[in-house]
Amino acid sequence: MVSALGAVVLIVSVFLPWYEVAMPLHASVGAAAAHRLGMITAHRALREVSVVLLILAALAILDALAPLARADGPLPGGAGGSVVLLGVVAAAFVLYRMLAPPGQSLAVAELSLREGAWLALLGSLAIALGGMWPRSIDLLAPAPAPPRALSGVRG
Repeated sequence: MVSALGAVVLIVSVFLPWYEVAMPLHASVGAAAAHRLGMITAHRALREVSVVLLILAALAILDALAPLARADGPLPGGAGGSVVLLGVVAAAFVLYRMLAPPGQSLAVAELSLREGAWLALLGSLAIALGGMWPRSIDLLAPAPAPPRALSGVRG
C-alpha cells in the first residue's frame, strides 16, 4: 500500500508546479532582484519525462496491488523487487530534473524548484521503500512455537 500511495503522489506531482520562472532584474545599486513570471508543471516543461513518470507510477500501482488480487497462496520470495526498481528509476528521473532543470543553459530566466518536484521525489522514494516492505501478512507474523513435550505428567 505504501508503494501504491507513493505512485499516486507521483502522478499528482506531475501536474503540480515544478519550477518557478523568474526574470533577473538588476537594481541601480547593483543588488540583483527578480521578477516572477509564473510557474511551470512537469507536464508542460518535461513532456517526455512526465510521460515516463506516469508510466512508471502506473506500473508501480499495478505491481503493488497485485498481492491483493492473489489470495490463493503466498507470494514468491523476490516479490517486490520490481516495485523497488520502478521507484529507483523514477527517483533517478526526478533527481536529474531537479539538478538539471530544462533550459538552464539559456540564462535568460531563472528556474527555482517548487512543491511538485519535491512531491515527485517523495512519491518515487515511497514507491521504492514500499517495495522493500514485506508483501504478505504471513511474513509479518511470528513463526508458531513448536509444541512442548510435557515431562513428569502421568496419564
